[in-house]
Amino acid sequence: MATFELYRRSTIGMCLTETLDEMVSNGTLSPELAIQVLIQFDKSMTEALETQVKSKVTIKGHLHTYRFCDNVWTFILQDALFKNEDCQEMVGRMNDTYSIIV
Repeated sequence: MATFELYRRSTIGMCLTETLDEMVSNGTLSPELAIQVLIQFDKSMTEALETQVKSKVTIKGHLHTYRFCDNVWTFILQDALFKNEDCQEMVGRMNDTYSIIV
């Protein structure tokens, strides 16, 4: 389940977590139900990205470092260029370092 928890660090995931924490603190929601909501959020985000997102991104750059730890790949790229194939626009910037976690 740790892989799915990646989406909790997104803006919407953090807002959901803060709201659930506030509701648990106020007594409006039980901690068990809050955990169930987060688990459902993880599953829903994974399913939505698999089924509803059709765009593809091409990444070109210098692979500075890569590692595989705890079943998670991490790639550190320098001078990476991200190209969205749907819009034919450049998404990333040069002279930056990017971490890609898969």
